[in-house]
Amino acid sequence: MVYSTKVDGEVLSFGTSGMLYHSNKLMYDRGTKTLWHQFLGEPVVGPLADSGVKLELIPVALTTWADWLALHPDTTVLSIETGVYPPSSYAPEDDRRSIYFRYRNTRDTIFPVPQRAGLLATKAQILGLILNGQAKAYPFESLSKELVINDALAGQALVIVAADRGVGTRAYQSGSYVFSLETGRPKGKEIVLTDQQDRRWRVGEEALALIADPTERLPRLPSRASYWFGWYSFHPDTQVYVGLAGAP
Repeated sequence: MVYSTKVDGEVLSFGTSGMLYHSNKLMYDRGTKTLWHQFLGEPVVGPLADSGVKLELIPVALTTWADWLALHPDTTVLSIETGVYPPSSYAPEDDRRSIYFRYRNTRDTIFPVPQRAGLLATKAQILGLILNGQAKAYPFESLSKELVINDALAGQALVIVAADRGVGTRAYQSGSYVFSLETGRPKGKEIVLTDQQDRRWRVGEEALALIADPTERLPRLPSRASYWFGWYSFHPDTQVYVGLAGAP
């Protein structure tokens, strides 16, 4: 997940505290030494706790380097030569060199999970959305099968696009449109949706844009990829998307 670090006009600098809450990292801001929930973007201990401030969640896509580079050839890249950890530490989590490889490939959690719900497997991967205070989890299993999901949450119509195996998932407002994935897209090329009027829309990082008139846009919605147990720990009243087959 990615947050804007600007709070009340001031840009904060964050570090990791080394502490966890519900198996989720607590950050701290270097200015006030306040601890912040990584998952919620809220201060919990310190001078800013109970102040009502909250970090703005910014839309982000968890995707592969190859797909991202194909869509954004002029992208800026963070160096893995940090001087803190060896470059191999930043290997993809499905790479055996990754320090998270074993964790990703077992059902085990590092710490006990006190809050559980049997709706999904503990470490099922989901895309989480929050609109007007209502939360909903979309299992990656459903996303990878359906690729495009037209849905609604808190009275707002939305569409979720997961063009390749659930990777690179993005959510958007959908207005009055129902979308489907345009067929025949070469891998690594831009993703195009069609609405019920057969009009074509380009899937962008900020919005869906009507190709015939790019001024007509449907804004992107902030979302986050998470393990089910992490999402449920902070959103116990969450809804869960039921796939077309009748089960998540």
